[in-house]
Order: sequence, then C-alpha cells, then structure tokens
Amino acid sequence: MRPDMPVDHTTEAERLLRTAAQYPEDHEPLFLQAAAHLELAGDRARAAGLYDTLLAASPDHPHLVKALKAANLWEYGHEAEARAIIDGLRTAAPLDPAPWEIVAETLEHHDELEEAHDSFTSALNLLLTPGEEVPYATHTLLIGRHRVRRLLGLDHDPWDALADSVHPSSVGLDELHDPKRLWSLGSDNPAELQAEIARLRAELGSYRTALSRPFPVAVLHWPAPELRELLAAYPTLATEYPSHEAHLTQLETSLRDLAATGTPNLGIVTATVPSYEAFAASEQSSPSNADLLPQYATTLAARGRATPWPPPRNATCWCASGRPYRECHGAG
Repeated sequence: MRPDMPVDHTTEAERLLRTAAQYPEDHEPLFLQAAAHLELAGDRARAAGLYDTLLAASPDHPHLVKALKAANLWEYGHEAEARAIIDGLRTAAPLDPAPWEIVAETLEHHDELEEAHDSFTSALNLLLTPGEEVPYATHTLLIGRHRVRRLLGLDHDPWDALADSVHPSSVGLDELHDPKRLWSLGSDNPAELQAEIARLRAELGSYRTALSRPFPVAVLHWPAPELRELLAAYPTLATEYPSHEAHLTQLETSLRDLAATGTPNLGIVTATVPSYEAFAASEQSSPSNADLLPQYATTLAARGRATPWPPPRNATCWCASGRPYRECHGAG
C-alpha cells in the first residue's frame, strides 16, 4: 500500500494481520504496521493489544514496541502507564535511535518540553561522537532537538549546528522552527502569508524526500553457518563469496563506498538459505543465479528486516562477533 493512497485503516490492519499469519517470520513489522493503522482508525485499545502480543513474544525490537505502546497509551488517557514505560526506556538507554525519537516526540506532543529536550539530548550523547559521521537514523533526533530548543528559547549549541548541517531543506531550521510562525498563520498580510507558504512547501519537500526512501539501501549478510550451507548447495556462488572473511570485509567496504558517495539510510539484512530459496522460487529462478542476491537483499529490507548501518556508538559489530563495532569492522 503506497503511503499517498486513501485507505480504510481498519481494513488495511486486517490485511496486514492476515499477511502476518502467512509469514510468521515477518510478524513483528507487520504487527507494527497494523497497530499504526488501528491507531489512525481510532481503535487504540486494539492497537495496544497488538503491542502487548508482540512484547509477550520477545520481539526483535522490544524498546521500539514499548515506545510505540507508550505513545499510544498516552493518547487515550493512560498517561501514568505511558510515563512509567517512558521512564523505563530512558533508564534502559537503547542503542536504537527509533525508540528515543518516539519517546521524545511523545513528550513534546504533550507539552513536556523539558523532558523532551532531555530525551533528545540523552539519545544524541549516547549515539553520536562529535567529529564522526552522523548516521542517517539520528538525523531526526538532531532536528527534533533543535525544534524543542527553539520552543524553549535556548541558544544554539554544537548539536544545533550539526542539525543544520544534516537538514536537507533550502529553508533553515531556525526559520522552520521559529515559534512565531504560529502567529503568522493568522496574519492578514499577504507578504507574511506568502512567506509562510514558501516555508511550508520547503518543509513538505523535506518530508517527501524522507518518504521517497521508505526502507534502507541494504547489503546482504550471510552468517558463517548459512554461507557454508549456501555454498554446499550452490557451489557456483563461490565466485561471489570466496570465503566468509572476504564476504564480511566486502560487506563493510561496500557500505563505506555507498556512504562516501552520499547515499543515506544504509542497512544490513541477514540472509538464510531457506528464505533465499523461497525467494528464488517466487522469482521462478534458481538460487544459483547470482543476479538474485541484490534483489533478495532489497526484498528483505522492504519487509522491515534491515539493521541500520553504521551501528550506533557503543554497539556491538553487525558481524555478530560480540566485539564493539569500533574494534571490529569499524576499525580503521
């Protein structure tokens, strides 16, 4: 379903839940999408039930599910429970930007600006190191923190300068986040209204740019046991994967090359042989066809299976070595 198409949200939620029953390996992202549609339909109690079902099943992204649950609960009158979940998330300090963004924006939406500012700041201090590359997934944290600081009337600091540098619009963040804009919307001055229209168009353009890349540009990662099984079954793919060590090195190199060309929103998808064989069958092709590999990676990313790259600060390496990324494939 394209995001710009009209939809009956309850019907779409039901479709997603049926799909989740057919593809249990993808039930988490499908349940999250279904819950979002139920929230839009006003059925927040049922959405909360989906979040509870996910949490009971030990999801891959428990902090994200808890953050979404808290945001939903607060919207339909369960503020105390939502605050308790948010406090727990802030204490847990997840290394994924998404839960922090949801928590901070939920607090901002309910006029808890000081707490929102603290959440944005805590996330950036945890996930970013000054002077290093800014991961795409943290851009919205920087921009959200800038917005809240403008509402609080705080002076610029280094994080605000960094937010300006990653902001894609031709209209600067100071102008977009100016609290006085609200007053201009009630103006009867044509020049002021025209200026506001220009700012809104710039903001909408940035939003459309973000939507144009709904899932990461992903690179395929084969864990060592899966790669051994793959090459045993399809030995012609050894030209693509001469060794597991070479595969890991090439994966990191490819991502760095993409980043160097300015490609944002990069990710890694983990492959399995049964999933790859099922994909090949769906394409009416042989798994030994190396041309299927990038298509398989894109399909996994579209199904919500991608892990953002580079890993957040202090996170373990994507290769599952257990070592910090900086001391493993992130070294050098």
